[in-house]
Amino acid sequence: MAEEIIDVWMQQPNQRFMEQRWLEPLLRWTDMEPVAPSVTTTLAAMDQAGVHLGLLSAWHGPHGALVTNDEVAALVAKHPGRFAGVASVDLTDPIGAVREIRRCVRDLGFVGVRVVPWLWNLPPNDRRYYPVYVACVEEDVPFCTQIGHTGPLCPSEPGRPIPYLDEVLLDFPQLVVVGGHVGYPWLPEVFSLARKYPNFYVDTSAYAVHRLPAELVEFMRGEGRRRVLFGSNYPMLTPAQCLKRLPELGLGAEATELFLGGNARRVFSLPF
Repeated sequence: MAEEIIDVWMQQPNQRFMEQRWLEPLLRWTDMEPVAPSVTTTLAAMDQAGVHLGLLSAWHGPHGALVTNDEVAALVAKHPGRFAGVASVDLTDPIGAVREIRRCVRDLGFVGVRVVPWLWNLPPNDRRYYPVYVACVEEDVPFCTQIGHTGPLCPSEPGRPIPYLDEVLLDFPQLVVVGGHVGYPWLPEVFSLARKYPNFYVDTSAYAVHRLPAELVEFMRGEGRRRVLFGSNYPMLTPAQCLKRLPELGLGAEATELFLGGNARRVFSLPF
């Protein structure tokens, strides 16, 4: 494996997050208790898989913050070099969202912004996202989102790539978008976007790599080797669970290094 693995989709959940009703299927599938792991446990899970840096995401939904940007910032400050922050904002407060993105990037050093469409039941071409996209372009950070079906008890339709993300990428040609959770069952749409837009990327969060769709693995071996990033969706899956059977993918040395860290360093402009 690469010397410095970067996990682009992690969260350090609090108890408020773990007790959300929509999380129940994921807890059942992963045989987890609804108890937030300690930061010590998180760091140990990273070390087990050789993860050098984890991108920790804040969470904000229509009923308020679940994991605040300041909670994430405190963890990043306490563990420099191990975590980087990904902000989340309130879509119903466009001016506040833009100001918060500026604060998180300029003052707190965050490296991206994430909004999860299923949590809002709003596809990413909804007008309420557009101030967020402008702020991401202005602050030169990627917009991270979820693509594909939804494991939690929420509708999957907002995760469909076409037409929703297609329209966003047309309207914001400078916006860098990272679509997490692979995009199943709409993989042909994912590949269509990746071939059409050079600033659209995919991360493999929520999948152990041996369960990745065969067509995505083939994409990673060839033309997509610079377009796919490793993510775990910790704590629902640990990085070690995700990467246990990585050699079976047959990516080769260059594609493996890009997948595990090289692409993330470039896309998120990481200094470490």
